[in-house]
Amino acid sequence: MKYLMLINASLDAEGAPTGCSTPEDWMLFDKSMKDAGVHVHGNSLADFTTAAAVRVDERGERIVTDGPFAESREVLGGYFVVDVPDFDVALEWAARCPGARDGGTIVVRPLASYGD
Repeated sequence: MKYLMLINASLDAEGAPTGCSTPEDWMLFDKSMKDAGVHVHGNSLADFTTAAAVRVDERGERIVTDGPFAESREVLGGYFVVDVPDFDVALEWAARCPGARDGGTIVVRPLASYGD
């Protein structure tokens, strides 16, 4: 079954991501998923200051706001899709992710299947 792992980094008081994971930590984690045959897809996201939020109001007008929600103390940093036997195994991989350290959070959700 396929699961999405959303990587949320914690932000400090100035809005900078916290944590001390190195690029090598991420490369090692990525390699371990590939070696185990569970890695389907994944990407880091560009700096959150390049983001925009889009909403449509009751009149159908598009409203675009720069960046993620200003009051948030977390920022979505990237994602992985893994193909593992069950939810517990997905949680095990999430716990191994460098993004789960130093105040970060990995949100694990199964991908919906519509009979395809």
